[in-house]
Amino acid sequence: MPSKPHALDESLYSIDDEALDFMKAQTGIEDPEELKKHIMAVQAEAYAIYPYPCIRRFSFLSLKLGRLPAYQQLLALGKERKDAILLELGCCMGHDIRKAVFDGYPVNNCIASDIHPEFWTLGHKLFKSTQESFPVPFIPGDAFDPNHLEVVPPVYSPLNTPAPELSTLTSLNPLQGCVSVIHASAFFHLFDEERQLKIARAMAGLLSPEPGSMILGAHGGLPQKGFRQEARVVLNLGREFPMFFHGPESWKEMWDGQVFEKGTVKVETALHVHERKDYSSLPGLAAGTTFYLLVWSVTRL
Repeated sequence: MPSKPHALDESLYSIDDEALDFMKAQTGIEDPEELKKHIMAVQAEAYAIYPYPCIRRFSFLSLKLGRLPAYQQLLALGKERKDAILLELGCCMGHDIRKAVFDGYPVNNCIASDIHPEFWTLGHKLFKSTQESFPVPFIPGDAFDPNHLEVVPPVYSPLNTPAPELSTLTSLNPLQGCVSVIHASAFFHLFDEERQLKIARAMAGLLSPEPGSMILGAHGGLPQKGFRQEARVVLNLGREFPMFFHGPESWKEMWDGQVFEKGTVKVETALHVHERKDYSSLPGLAAGTTFYLLVWSVTRL
């Protein structure tokens, strides 16, 4: 954990109308000021667990999954495919998977995982829910621990056995070849190039071979793959190495050819300039530094 994380900053609080309506519906708190106090109190607890920049800038209010280009495709799978499992990896407080359920994805087909189980507990506090009122199973674990998530080759033929009952799972490995949708945002950029490939292969092993099954997300990127020295400043992690980011083309090449057999998936990417107000006042960061968000989906053909 960073020894001196950047202090929380109330001026970074921002919530648009869609997110405000969602949070009101989830929490039952109608007054915007009372809702803000509630959100900021939980934010402080989450930041104490691990000071991720996404927590500091309230990105859990951005409803990121619901704004990805492939989101409607995700919702269609939930409605049209029987028992289509949705897995959120690196779920934090579960805000995105809750939005998918709110928008109609069958709650009984959802499952979430994160290395910090305390975040999931805080999710119940943030959204004023219980395991009974929001019965999505949560599986704590390290995505690089093979006892939790093993790297196996993708499945290319239909399985002959049914998917396991989600509520009985203690790891993600029994889901190999069973998952229709995997969402992972603000996740891959935490790791170096080798580990990004490893976790991509682990995800691929979970994905159902049925056409239309998909993995989607968004995270930090660059126009061409490479390293960002600024990451030492913005993350304040005391890293011995800079952060690695993929570009749109290298991301496509990784999934289509290195992770899956070439030609068996469609990879769609978009790179957007990402305004980062939370970085604007950080010492050591050059004025005018540009940050990018890589938005993507991988769909089986």
